[in-house]
Amino acid sequence: MEYRTLGRSGLKVSTLTLGTMTFGGTGPFAAVGKTDVDEARRMIDICIDAGVNLIDTANVYSNGLSEEIIGEALGDKRKGDVMIASKARMRVGKGPNDEGLSRHHLIRECEKSLARLKTDVIDIYFLHEWDGVTPLEETIAALDTLVAHGKVRYVGCSNYSGWQVMKALGISDSRHQPRFVTQQIHYTLEAREAEYELLPISVDQGLGVLVWSPLAGGLLSGKYHRDSPTARQLAGWSEPPIRDEDRLWRIVEVLADVATQRGVSSAQVALAWLLGRPAVSSLVIGARNEAQLKDNLAAANLVLTDDERTRLDAVSRPPLLYPYWHQQLTAKDRFGAADLVIDRSGV
Repeated sequence: MEYRTLGRSGLKVSTLTLGTMTFGGTGPFAAVGKTDVDEARRMIDICIDAGVNLIDTANVYSNGLSEEIIGEALGDKRKGDVMIASKARMRVGKGPNDEGLSRHHLIRECEKSLARLKTDVIDIYFLHEWDGVTPLEETIAALDTLVAHGKVRYVGCSNYSGWQVMKALGISDSRHQPRFVTQQIHYTLEAREAEYELLPISVDQGLGVLVWSPLAGGLLSGKYHRDSPTARQLAGWSEPPIRDEDRLWRIVEVLADVATQRGVSSAQVALAWLLGRPAVSSLVIGARNEAQLKDNLAAANLVLTDDERTRLDAVSRPPLLYPYWHQQLTAKDRFGAADLVIDRSGV
């Protein structure tokens, strides 16, 4: 397992992180998975044995049950080098203050997460999504309080747009308060929009990147193909959205061909492609069973050739990879000349 420094911090994280959205499986999360404590314990053991040192969760996953299961399943292993990342912002109740990033909500939810996780500190605490109501100054001051009190070690954001990230960083810098060391984003062969702004920002500002749903909800796992498009997206779970189904299946076909030639799974190829992208620190992988988890973990040791990357880049490139065509030199500096072949046929 490779370990990468998370942004400008001194924290080293494994290139694969255990995602736990499948833990619990209550409410809308039942469509994702229903991992119980015993199975969670086995999955955590498998990940630790493979070198994974970070577990990712959120207070909203199965209404806190995911955190409870982690707290129960992790046990004394928490005393070692295994770290936990969690998040807050989403609605978790019916009250007027049961959502958002106010000081009231953020500190209260952090304390609840700590109790469920049976720990004294959350290693990385993410703002789960933008809050357009609460002033950022209040939110960042609340994070400052959590860090100062030893309840949180590092902070990050999740699902922010480029301008939102930069505004938050600007406030943190001007007030000498905790700065994001990482962002958690959606980024796959099928969805490369992060290359517009989020990845260049990460390179420029020294942010680590954790990628959620790196297999596009399982669509890039090799289990699905053009003639059998059945996945959780078609079972009522709409994240991440698929906007060009024909392009998706072209990507799946190339993935399958590369995987066959290498004697590995499509999932491993898709994950290996991501691990070679700029600023990417770790991929948050989840699984419904141990076999899937072990297969995903094997991607940590797969290195794609230049030719394989070229094939995958070509089939996955959207009609306009860099919409800001006047910034081509900046894009070249960030990502390399190969990614600057822009097809303007769709413009």
